[in-house]
Amino acid sequence: MLARTPSSPRFGYVLAHGAGAGMRHPFLEHIAQALDERGVATLRYEFPYMEEHRSRTDSPTVCAVRIREAIARAHLEWPGLPLLAGGKSFGGRMTSMAQAQQPLDGVGGLVFLGFPLHPPGKPGVTRAEHLYQVQVPMLFLQGSRDEFAQLDLLTGVCEKLGERATLQVIEDGDHSFKVPKRSGRTAEEVLAELADRIVEWGIPLSAAPEP
Repeated sequence: MLARTPSSPRFGYVLAHGAGAGMRHPFLEHIAQALDERGVATLRYEFPYMEEHRSRTDSPTVCAVRIREAIARAHLEWPGLPLLAGGKSFGGRMTSMAQAQQPLDGVGGLVFLGFPLHPPGKPGVTRAEHLYQVQVPMLFLQGSRDEFAQLDLLTGVCEKLGERATLQVIEDGDHSFKVPKRSGRTAEEVLAELADRIVEWGIPLSAAPEP
């Protein structure tokens, strides 16, 4: 596990990797650095299949065990610090499934960096069914060109979730939040936007009593 702790952290974010890349993927490295610069502590970790260099992802049950281990580690790293959890794509979905099954200890909200609502080219909302069992606030950071989440479908899911869900659309972003040159924005600017949105959403939430 990889922890980054600024001098006076506002809250901690425990984040998991996507299906095809581990905790040292450049995107996760960069988002952790950007959050560190904004006073947010981060803890990155890997699921067993990634540690063992297997291509097939672990089951939700196996992932849930590792997620809870990471949450426990975060409490040891930052005693008393408010926590958010989630991650990139697959990692975020597995975190929400674990939370739906049994609330994660001391976690006040979930942050999704590209929620994988459906496989590319196969729009649907069945992957969101468990979200209605999640009783903590959720932040969905989603690219408008994300082929894993048709925007109108995700918008509908968030509307059904009501006040628990906040959807922040990253214009022109794909599933990895890459934007075309025509957008006029750099990768660094997009990364800064993601980090700013997490901080803006997380600060008031972390100030609230634990659920």
